[in-house]
Amino acid sequence: MRVRVAITALGITAALLAVSACSSTTADTKSDPPSSVPSGKPALSDRNAALLSSDVLETRLLDESDLGGGYVHKPERAAQHDDVTVVGCPALSELGGDAATGGTLAFPRKAKAAFTYAGGSSELSEELYSDSANKLSDGISRISGAMTGCPSYQVVAGGTPIDVSTRKLPVPHGLGDEQWSQLLTFTAGGRSTVVKQTAIRDGSLLLIVSGSPALVDRHLGAALTKATATT
Repeated sequence: MRVRVAITALGITAALLAVSACSSTTADTKSDPPSSVPSGKPALSDRNAALLSSDVLETRLLDESDLGGGYVHKPERAAQHDDVTVVGCPALSELGGDAATGGTLAFPRKAKAAFTYAGGSSELSEELYSDSANKLSDGISRISGAMTGCPSYQVVAGGTPIDVSTRKLPVPHGLGDEQWSQLLTFTAGGRSTVVKQTAIRDGSLLLIVSGSPALVDRHLGAALTKATATT
């Protein structure tokens, strides 16, 4: 069964495009040992209840001065409206129309930045969203759960078939109110790209950091600190 799904909601568009272009670089998979997974789902917090505008979120994104040497800001690609065809993942299929329209993470208050590192051999992207705690939690939980519910499936992006494997990772304990983390491997034409994706909800703010596993681990804490700063 084929279902057209707007997977861009979780910020993996860059990875799909990189594989479609037959990038010869495989991201570094070395990372710090993840913390243990906390038991149970925490109650939704009312902290940071005030919603932040897209302009304010923009100021809370990491920039080159935060990241250090070797990072270059990557211009945002022009908006693309072509959906990605997903084959062999009932969990994604169950999202139906919501996923097909990108509705689950189509929050109006958002900001995004992407960077290349070490001459373009690795990439890092950051997304910020602001909405009620309930809406953020529901949106990211449904998409992340659907993606990790299938250990492997296939997507067709721009006519290029891409094999995708997913693995749920232990979450970074102690950061924010809720956390999600997963490892995705995209394979096309004999070449693979590995992407780690970690999402943290802190009150009415949702942070998603994606890219080379080592880079995500290195900058996740700084990204959350800057995103939740009150001054």
